Amino acid sequence: MRIEEIERKYRDEWVLAEVIEEDESGQPTEVKLIAHSKSRDDTYEAMRNTKAKDIAHFYTWEIPKYAVAFNNSPKRAMLMNCSD
Repeated sequence: MRIEEIERKYRDEWVLAEVIEEDESGQPTEVKLIAHSKSRDDTYEAMRNTKAKDIAHFYTWEIPKYAVAFNNSPKRAMLMNCSD
């Protein structure tokens, strides 16, 4: 699924996805949806349970002021603002 499709379908939600393809700068362009929710806690729970090795965790509109980003190797998690 393209990032743009996820932005449209799951607007104002947290998304956890397995990264399938990245652009030259390392940003995900193609992903496989793992979980989505209005609650960040739900996607964190899915993150703890996933077996995917390369994951992206992001909010699909304006990032709430309380949002954080982290890197938990070997799984990569990131928070990105998809409103641009």
